[in-house]
Amino acid sequence: MVRLGTGPKTGDGSMEIETATPLPLDTVFDLLSERRRRYVLYGLNRSRRGVVSVEEIVEFVVRIEREDDHHERVAEDLYDRQFPRLEAAGVIEHDERSRMIRYWCSPSLQEWLEHAEYTELGELGNEPF
Repeated sequence: MVRLGTGPKTGDGSMEIETATPLPLDTVFDLLSERRRRYVLYGLNRSRRGVVSVEEIVEFVVRIEREDDHHERVAEDLYDRQFPRLEAAGVIEHDERSRMIRYWCSPSLQEWLEHAEYTELGELGNEPF
């Protein structure tokens, strides 16, 4: 598996996305079956930096859900349910000590993720990360 963010830099200074071994289709659909987990993946995919803080991901999900009063509930859900599931699938590496997430792109996930984001978020899909 090749890690995201270890490749050459692009013209804008961001890291070029490197890909990992394709995930089985059942795993891809399982990862995309939970709304909040999709939002995490949308944010990680948009960042293009490879490593993102947990706080950035929480804020991104809160903005997409458009409910400012539930920041702590979102953070708790991400820590308790979403991050462990994504890590078990080999899509992220969550460093609890530094509170950082490293995203490992998979071609099979990437294809369905981009389609899901376009279909689900429409105009919200233009929200900056």
